[in-house]
Amino acid sequence: MGDPSPQLGPAAATEREVLLEVQRALSEEQFQAFKYFLEERLPLSRLQPATRPELCAMLLQHFPGRALHVVAAILRLLPRRDLIARFRLPGEDAAAAVPGEVAGSGSREAGDPRDVAGGSPDAVTEPAGCGGGRLLSERDLLRVAQLLGHEWQEVGVLCLGLRRCRLEQIRENNPHRTALCGFEMLREWRQRAGAAATAAHLRDCLSPAQLDPEVFALLEQL
Repeated sequence: MGDPSPQLGPAAATEREVLLEVQRALSEEQFQAFKYFLEERLPLSRLQPATRPELCAMLLQHFPGRALHVVAAILRLLPRRDLIARFRLPGEDAAAAVPGEVAGSGSREAGDPRDVAGGSPDAVTEPAGCGGGRLLSERDLLRVAQLLGHEWQEVGVLCLGLRRCRLEQIRENNPHRTALCGFEMLREWRQRAGAAATAAHLRDCLSPAQLDPEVFALLEQL
């Protein structure tokens, strides 16, 4: 059965309808990741148990007139740029100009949720790391985490030198959310690595592991 509204956009529907269609287009894990990126911007007590319609109502309430911009910015982080184009969200032209998901410029994109909601402890601009490599951004880490899958915990212990108790804590905080567990683990590694948190360094760390070749291919691209 095809998508009932493949061309739905702000010009053809209300903002609420567009928000709900976007949420419905996300897989369950992507929906949980979407909520993760809102944790510093919306009340956790309401955000964590929110259903898709409830989250749409929260977005409209907390970001009046800007909800679609916030959604588009988070879709770039997931990354689901295809939904930006499908629903003609703000920044659609910019998304179409970068078909490879994330441009390597390291600059802050228009509509980034950190701009909309007043800042985040993780800077979007990515200074040069050791050897002149770009420091890995949060969206880079999420893409790697999605490829690591259920092997994230083994990678953390054997390749990244993280304590098993810390990884267990991450798993307990993100039950049944494999990609988010891997993402949190990589954030922990990035914090410890500091200026060495580049794609090349992470690739070297992961090289002893028998991982999906796509992991190393992605790190080569980054």
